[in-house]
Amino acid sequence: MSISTPGGPERRPTVVSTGKKPAAGRPAAGAKSGSGDAKSGSAGAKSASGNPKGSRPGAGGKGRKPITPVKVSQGRAWGPIALFTAVGLLAVSILGYGAWATFQGAKPWEDRADAIDGIVNFRKQDKELVTGGNHKAGPVTYEVLPPVGGPHNASWQNCMGDVYAAPIANEHAVHSLEHGTVWITYRPDLPADQVAKLTEKVQGKEKLMLSPFEGLDKPISLQAWGYQLKVDNPDDSRVDEFIQTLRVNASVEGPTALCSQGITATGTTPRDDAPQMPQG
Repeated sequence: MSISTPGGPERRPTVVSTGKKPAAGRPAAGAKSGSGDAKSGSAGAKSASGNPKGSRPGAGGKGRKPITPVKVSQGRAWGPIALFTAVGLLAVSILGYGAWATFQGAKPWEDRADAIDGIVNFRKQDKELVTGGNHKAGPVTYEVLPPVGGPHNASWQNCMGDVYAAPIANEHAVHSLEHGTVWITYRPDLPADQVAKLTEKVQGKEKLMLSPFEGLDKPISLQAWGYQLKVDNPDDSRVDEFIQTLRVNASVEGPTALCSQGITATGTTPRDDAPQMPQG
């Protein structure tokens, strides 16, 4: 502590040592804090605490654990995943169907015909029924109605996609079957909209013909040489299967057998006076 003499001239204070060391980081009493040799040292000198001059203790220094960044968990983007999955499944389905269709198309038409649900194969059940392609004048009695084969008139029914509004003679129709025609018959009381759908499938297409038929036990019956299929409505997918599989293929005389130049008249009595055709 400093002692001054009262009333006397001003004197510099005398430092009295207490025997204690100065506090860390604080200059000793009487030292010039502003002088160059009393500075803390060079610019890179550290304080007694070990921290750089002017820095806060603990701020990024030793002894404090670094802060781990927090990761924000985001949910999966299910929209694109679902889209890609759907597209993938669609592609697999298309490829699978294409392979199946190719395989089906490579099978013999007889095997494809037998695979149609509900079809009756008279070629296996009664070979004699469909063996003969003999011409016979006058009416012919058929065991299966509508007929699917057997003796027939020398003239065939025109089968260039003809749509007949009235019944036609079985004897002429069977001859058309021999040439590879698919003959579609329906009950006369079939609703007009269903008849229209059958007409659309037949009209203008070679080796197809359509006519009403009395006494059917099902609304619609399809015939090819040796085959028959009965269904309830024209929307049944088997109608198209039958046509695609048996049209032309079921021909006894080959694909070049004529469908033009046939009988175009309706009526159930065969026309023996019709010009005799050179084939079948």
